Amino acid sequence: AFFKMVKPLGKSMAFRQKTFTIHCKHTAAMSTLLINQPKYAWLKELGLAEDNNGVYHGTWGGQGEVITSYCPANNEPIARVRQATLSEYEETVQKSKEAWKVWADIPAPKRGEIVRQIGDALRKKIDVLGRLVSLEMGKIYVEGVGEVQEYIDVCDYAVGLSRMIGGPILPSERPGHALLEQWNPVGLVGIITAFNFPVAVYGWNNALALICGNVCLWKGAPSTPLTSVAVTKIVAEVLEHNSLPGAICSMTCGGADVGTAMAKDERVNLLSFTGSTQVGKSVGMMVQERFGRQLLELGGNNAIIVFEDADLNLVVPSAVFASVGTAGQRCTTTRRLILHESVHDTVVERIAKAYKQVRIGDPWDATTMYGPLHTKQAVEQYLAAVEKAKEQGGTVVCGGKVIDRPGNYVEPTIITGLAHDAPIVHTETFVPILYVLKFKEEEEAFGWNNEVKQGLSSSIFTKDMGRVFRWLGPKGSDCGIVNVNIPTSGAEIGGAFGGEKHTGGGRESGSDSWKQYMRRSTCTINYSKELPLAQGIKFE
Repeated sequence: AFFKMVKPLGKSMAFRQKTFTIHCKHTAAMSTLLINQPKYAWLKELGLAEDNNGVYHGTWGGQGEVITSYCPANNEPIARVRQATLSEYEETVQKSKEAWKVWADIPAPKRGEIVRQIGDALRKKIDVLGRLVSLEMGKIYVEGVGEVQEYIDVCDYAVGLSRMIGGPILPSERPGHALLEQWNPVGLVGIITAFNFPVAVYGWNNALALICGNVCLWKGAPSTPLTSVAVTKIVAEVLEHNSLPGAICSMTCGGADVGTAMAKDERVNLLSFTGSTQVGKSVGMMVQERFGRQLLELGGNNAIIVFEDADLNLVVPSAVFASVGTAGQRCTTTRRLILHESVHDTVVERIAKAYKQVRIGDPWDATTMYGPLHTKQAVEQYLAAVEKAKEQGGTVVCGGKVIDRPGNYVEPTIITGLAHDAPIVHTETFVPILYVLKFKEEEEAFGWNNEVKQGLSSSIFTKDMGRVFRWLGPKGSDCGIVNVNIPTSGAEIGGAFGGEKHTGGGRESGSDSWKQYMRRSTCTINYSKELPLAQGIKFE
């Protein structure tokens, strides 16, 4: 169950996952697949069927385990996917390496044109693909569409970047010499993504990797295989239309065996992994053992700090969106709300009132603001975390229960009264539980923000400009994302996305993240007839 243990899964998950899979297979065989019901006929617009091939490298295949994808809103089976065997993985890597020989010779602006076409193809399918994300992952429809839009936006960004990437020409200390940087693609980029963003995270990596001259091999989450297949079909059609090898963007649906093979494979020049810190640590060690390159996007235990001068009309909607959005299953979800003692009671009262107004329902319903957790195991983790919080001195202000309806629904929960360093507060539980802490001094609040192991996202609410720059400075937040007067979630694609410490240190999307997908050479060219040495050394 190694690579199936994405963010919300705990140590005992291996056995449960196996039991759950067996149960699901049995249930699927006895149920009508959603794809065959008229209400879900739109799934076929994405090229999906009852049984789908889970391997693509120019041609489609899949001879491994057959898995069934389930809808978190009702736990009914959607459709089935045939995963990759290890021999199919081997064939896919070989095809990808051959495709790279073609792709690397294409000028970067021409590669950008292909990425532009991928963005346009996604635009044509944005509604139906967003509905699939909502159906299979469980996030609300507008978030599903927004996730596809992120991929499109990154494609647009990458098109411009394809005419801009490169290194500087540097001053040489030697006469008749030129000193410059040359950037080249790393080759094959392996991309392992998590269930919570089954489109966008692949898009961040795919669009940038492609314009840099790399080919991609994607292994999506085992619980969102239909989304992986649907996205790959869209991308493959663009490549085929341009008479390019399909293995430029290959895919192998699979579990622990395929994930481990990618981590250990020296032919995978860069492995981008998004998932839990626990699994990411194992992935990182395997890649490092072969001196490979890795890009890790792992957990986050993100905090909003609210000072006494904060605009509470900004604080309340920000805290609600960042803690309740995606049912608490974003890596940037706010899990700790650190309130100055002078505003603590007021903010808690207002947020609790707002929580009770959150519209809970089917994620594909346009009026729904809050959908289900992704798995039954996440529901168990939610209940366990609530109990631990109570045991450690917490008070449940609202929520704390499973919702009595089909699917994996739980109440969004606020817990007060815990110590800032309570074990449960320092544990990233991938569910909608918000721990509210009370502080007195700025230094104390900044310290609490930084004392957790992860370092992904953080935010303060204040009008004090001196405090803002202390927060941004060396003694402020130690996170990769440091915000002021906005939530911890909802990052723009133009900035580099990623975090420090146990979050993994990787950076994706904007700014200079493209450098992660390339290798740098420092080049010295002597165009003179002399041979002067650096540092004035004489060797005669």
